[in-house]
Amino acid sequence: MKKIIAFILLTASLLSLNVYAEVSQSVAQAPDIKLPTVDGSVQLSDFKGKVVYLDFWASWCVPCKKSFPWMNIMQKRYADQGFVIVAVNLDKERALADKFLEQMVVNFIVAFDASGSSAEEYKLRGMPSSYLIGRDGKLHASHIGFREKDKDKLEQAIKSLLLR
Repeated sequence: MKKIIAFILLTASLLSLNVYAEVSQSVAQAPDIKLPTVDGSVQLSDFKGKVVYLDFWASWCVPCKKSFPWMNIMQKRYADQGFVIVAVNLDKERALADKFLEQMVVNFIVAFDASGSSAEEYKLRGMPSSYLIGRDGKLHASHIGFREKDKDKLEQAIKSLLLR
């Protein structure tokens, strides 16, 4: 896990992707992960028929903190169209995530993965990283980082997938 975190930190500082990258023409099935939440658990396959924004974050990640208000807006704006956000925390110590969450308003699902196994499943390359999963359960796009200038393009990708 230490190697993964070091790699994520290094890559996050080197990467500057500005928009969602389409995964490929032959869209792959999104890995089905099951993780604990504050009040139970969440499994991605339970959201078949919905568009899922899967976000990986950590308490030490400054762009992650900036993404939470935007994710709240997106969840509220598109929930009635079948949109769900699942934010997966990768902190080794749950107390760090809890402290972060005490400072945030959160209206979406937060899951916890101290082992980092879900990040390995998604081949995480930077922090934060987000993945758009279609109603069919297939991985349609991915994005690394979170910047103010990207918000409109990110929302456009969400809207586009909601219309499919």
